[in-house]
Amino acid sequence: MNTLSGKTLFITGASRGIGLAIALRAARDGANVAIAAKSAVPNPKLPGTIHTAAGAVEAAGGRALALQCDIREEAQVQAAVAKTVEAFGGIDILVNNASAIWLRGTLDTPMKRFDLMQQVNARGTFLCAQACLPHLLQAPNPHILTLAPPPSLDPKWWAPHTGYTLAKMGMSFVTLGLAAEFADRGIAINALWPRTLIATDALNMIPGVSTTNARRPEIVADAAHAILVRPAAGFTGRFLVDDEVLAEAGVTDLSRYAVDPARPLLPDLFLD
Repeated sequence: MNTLSGKTLFITGASRGIGLAIALRAARDGANVAIAAKSAVPNPKLPGTIHTAAGAVEAAGGRALALQCDIREEAQVQAAVAKTVEAFGGIDILVNNASAIWLRGTLDTPMKRFDLMQQVNARGTFLCAQACLPHLLQAPNPHILTLAPPPSLDPKWWAPHTGYTLAKMGMSFVTLGLAAEFADRGIAINALWPRTLIATDALNMIPGVSTTNARRPEIVADAAHAILVRPAAGFTGRFLVDDEVLAEAGVTDLSRYAVDPARPLLPDLFLD
């Protein structure tokens, strides 16, 4: 069973970037995709809205539901999950992709930014899982996949941007806890992280970072697909890296994912 045909995915932050790439890969199989994101109207700095994403999903062969949803708001998440179930009859897969980033030190981190990261990243991951779990428990091959790194207490990842690392590792620890809690309930609860920088619009907004030394979001989408088609039972609590997942699936030539194959790839954060 190497297809997501007929499966329903609830993907947070799917209006652009990695979330959209995962949505489009599922759409090519004929999946149903709920696009839960804040962007309902075009932003000159960040291209892509829930509506453009829904159009792209349908053009790729899937069925789409555009849901304006701020995952910091419990009522909005509950409503988005209810609409997804009403439209598609259930939820098979939750992809926790939405994430806020601020790569600055303590004295350069406004508390508004700190709070945003904790609310979106760790709390949002927990909230979306809590809302989707009653439906996932009824699905035949349920998965929760969170875009989060392997947990690390190495100070080198904490010193430069404690607020962001705390928020991102929060997603990792939520994954760890949920996987253990639901280990005997047949849900695959795992995390996925890219080996290298990924060229996204959000990355473009970080000063001094160039996407020419990155891979395209499709590598993460293909790795996510390889994970989500696997039998869920017993496959849980794993912190997976995109190139390792693809190697296991027999894909070793990753040159086509490079933005510029002539440029050296920069490693992503949190991986040694």
